[in-house]
Amino acid sequence: MSFLLLLSLMHISITDDLKKRFHATCALRGLKMSQVVNELIEQWLEKQHCSLNRSDKKQETVVTDGLAMSKTE
Repeated sequence: MSFLLLLSLMHISITDDLKKRFHATCALRGLKMSQVVNELIEQWLEKQHCSLNRSDKKQETVVTDGLAMSKTE
């Protein structure tokens, strides 16, 4: 069975310093910035009690040093 995953682009404004630190931290952990942003948005929505449409894949969230990482099986 094949699934089609639709992606949307989002442009945000952050300070240059914040972007550089975020990029460096993601790179050191071997993560893509979009991966971390997606997980942080999902965590925020869950705290706001919003229901999310997720794929059928199992996801495990690991938080290390305050950064969330998502593993999909």
